[in-house]
Amino acid sequence: MSSSADSQAQTIAELTCRIQEFASARDWAQFHNSKNLTMSLASETGELAAIFRWIDGRDSDASVAAGPRRDQLEAEIGDIGICLLLLCARVDVDLGSAVTRKLAANAIKYPIETSRGRADPPEPI
Repeated sequence: MSSSADSQAQTIAELTCRIQEFASARDWAQFHNSKNLTMSLASETGELAAIFRWIDGRDSDASVAAGPRRDQLEAEIGDIGICLLLLCARVDVDLGSAVTRKLAANAIKYPIETSRGRADPPEPI
């Protein structure tokens, strides 16, 4: 891919295929069971969180806007995306459908009227 616009135009299916081909060429699929992929996803998420360790929350966006932290951020997000797509493929979960269903459930769980501008969950009805 030559630009970020090119990579953004790829579908989830296309990315998944590229990732699977990459792993297959290296004979890594043998290690990609659901447990290992889930543990890898958790590890990579921890590495992403470590980028923000000790940074004041008010400064977090600016701290990853450019420079070495930006590079780290993009690399860890890439690792997380790879692990997530491999896990979805392994357990036959359509990521787009799963996200769509979860958004619909969250719309019911967190109605705008009781959730707007709140970080804490609303009281149960």
